[in-house]
Amino acid sequence: MNPANLIASLGLLAQATPDATTVVGARIESVWDFVMKGGPAMAAILLCSLVALTIVVERLIVLRKRCVIPPGFVSALSGLAADRGRALEYCSSDGSPLANVCAAAVQRAGHPREQVEKAVEGAGRREIVRLRQRMRVLGALPQVSTMLGLLGTIFGMIKTFQAVAASGQALGKTELLAKGIFEAWTCTAAGLLVAIPVLVAYHALMGRIDGLIAQLDKTVVDWLATDSQPLLTGGTAQATRPVAAQIAPNSAAPLTPELTVAAASQAC
Repeated sequence: MNPANLIASLGLLAQATPDATTVVGARIESVWDFVMKGGPAMAAILLCSLVALTIVVERLIVLRKRCVIPPGFVSALSGLAADRGRALEYCSSDGSPLANVCAAAVQRAGHPREQVEKAVEGAGRREIVRLRQRMRVLGALPQVSTMLGLLGTIFGMIKTFQAVAASGQALGKTELLAKGIFEAWTCTAAGLLVAIPVLVAYHALMGRIDGLIAQLDKTVVDWLATDSQPLLTGGTAQATRPVAAQIAPNSAAPLTPELTVAAASQAC
């Protein structure tokens, strides 16, 4: 081969090889670099991730079983016999959802059965709202982060094509377009990286809430059916009608007691 032709071929090969700084500039070296390449939409996506993390941690703390259904609470409440004043004070000092529902029944002690049932139903509904607090916001964050990612990608593509159209040179347009697309799609990736774990956390927390509601329902039903009689009837042995009898008050067949906490859960 002619030496002159060999030197010319090596020169063309060197021109076709991308510069090392260009390759490094196209890479994502860190999380901060990933955020910076996504544009302004990445700030909103990052905010969504922080809000979601805060809600998940807060709900995990609040939804611990010992915070919703304290162990030994029912036995301690039943040990107060017919002292309703001490029972209300004990429930107020505890402050758990179980204590609030039991306190609603104790406050209506001696009243007609319908009033006791309505009080328990209202207290159960309020506690369900408390347990599901901020869950609507958490459920909306996956969709919001995904949409923000797509929005950032669209804006990035628009800027990229504007830059390509404004460029008067024929050479380099392909590289400019590829770099712009590379940076624009980081928004979509970031939105999905936030949306997927947040969606999983949302459904996991909702499953925990449903389980706690069922356990709360069973605990209060058992207490109303047995140990609550001294507090609600002033120490007499008169049996009270199951709380869920209001679901079918005209039914002649005996009903299985179901606290209206579960019914309120379905209504919420």
